[in-house]
Parts: sequence; C-alpha cells; structure tokens
Amino acid sequence: MEETPLRVVKKDGSRVPFDRNKILQGLLKACEKRPVALEELEEITSRIERRLAEEFDREVPTSFLGQVVMDELQGLDQVAYVRFASVYREFKDVAQFLEELKPLLSSERGHATQR
Repeated sequence: MEETPLRVVKKDGSRVPFDRNKILQGLLKACEKRPVALEELEEITSRIERRLAEEFDREVPTSFLGQVVMDELQGLDQVAYVRFASVYREFKDVAQFLEELKPLLSSERGHATQR
C-alpha cells in the first residue's frame, strides 16, 4: 500500500505538499543572527515532521503547523519567536504585536532582574 504524502491546507483553502525544507527555512530566518545552532533547528524540524506524521493522515492546516513552529521557537529563543510570530500572525498594528509580547514580558520579569 502506497503512503499518501502529507499536504498543507493554506489559509486560502489551497493545498500544497508538505515540505520540511520550508519549516527549516522559516526557522533559519527567525533565528538569523541568534545564538542557535543549525543542528538544533534541524532537530526541531524533524520533531515537527514526526508530530505531523503521528497526528495527521493526509492534510494539516497551516494554522496548526504555524502554531507548532511558534511553540518550538518560544522555548528556544524569544527573539526568534517574536520574529516568526510577527510574520505568521500578520499583525495589523502595534497593539496586536504588544498583546503577543505580554506573556513573554511577564515571564521574563524575574529573569531580567537577575541579569
């Protein structure tokens, strides 16, 4: 029995083949000039790919995929997370951007005073 390749359902309803390279490229762009090793990004990409294979048979919504990438970046590097979120969430104004930052800022208050 032939395995059906996973497809990504985009916001406009179109479907494209899943491409792990796009995930890696998005991570690389978000982590540009950040202290994150390429090996770490490759491992994250593999982890995301495995998760998608486990949870989805044929199609994965781009919204789910984007959220998984954001979850990985939030634990890895907060600057990279904000970079990715700003593109992925398509912030319309500064207020939306600040709403995304609030949880990060509140969790960092204790760490910032220790630095």
